Amino acid sequence: MGRGRQYPPELKDRSIRLCLESERPIAQIADELGINKETLRSWVRQAETDARGSSPGGPVTSSEREELARLRRENKDLKRSNEI
Repeated sequence: MGRGRQYPPELKDRSIRLCLESERPIAQIADELGINKETLRSWVRQAETDARGSSPGGPVTSSEREELARLRRENKDLKRSNEI
């Protein structure tokens, strides 16, 4: 499965703010902004998780996700070094 379309960070921030501050459904805001509704829904969920912080067994914050990706890359590099 390939990566989808990349949206500008300003659009992402604006659309998340609209969803959190308004009473309108995510699908309606997504249609108005030309964003896939499931993409917008996942952005809003991640923003809520980031604001709340993660809980054991729950979704991870963006900073935790970035750290995990960094550690996986580092682990992969170390394994490759050990094989040599």
